[in-house]
Amino acid sequence: MSDTPAPPPRSRRWMLYAPLGFAAAAGAGFWVMLRGLQTGGYDPRGVPSALLGQPVPDFSLPPLEASGLPTLTAADLRGPLPAPVVVNFWASWCVPCIVEHPQLMRLQREGIRVLGINYKDRAPDGAAFLTRHGNPFAKLGRDEPGRVAIDWGVYGVPETYLIDRQGLIRWRYAGPITPDLLDRDLRPLLRRYA
Repeated sequence: MSDTPAPPPRSRRWMLYAPLGFAAAAGAGFWVMLRGLQTGGYDPRGVPSALLGQPVPDFSLPPLEASGLPTLTAADLRGPLPAPVVVNFWASWCVPCIVEHPQLMRLQREGIRVLGINYKDRAPDGAAFLTRHGNPFAKLGRDEPGRVAIDWGVYGVPETYLIDRQGLIRWRYAGPITPDLLDRDLRPLLRRYA
């Protein structure tokens, strides 16, 4: 008998190379991402949405009673609409929502219809947020369990959508609307779909 170990069975040899293959694939993906960042072809905040160009999903939400606003329904977003509208998913516990709130207030002052969906929030907390920071919303619904957000494909709050006059979703942004983003992206789209 020989003291040399028997070679591993042929069917398990691939397992020796699997970590090397995984590392090569991850390195290639990272290189592609870095090249995209250099050329501007990769937006790390860009989140794809299957709903772009589609009508809003059906939904029905209870109102945020303390706000005094009528509740938002899918019927409010069905075309034809008099002008494009902005739909914003937000919550009182969301720090980036505080950052973007002045931009929503600006849109409202400029006559843009902003509609809100209060996401996974307690009603008193949502109402207190609007009292403290101002209320940019023409209509507002509460999605406390988060089911409507799932249908819209929401990744987290804040998340904002632009609905055109025909009731189709034309733009989606995951993250806070900053002054730069408002001027660079959203305003041109509001003009385009007016």
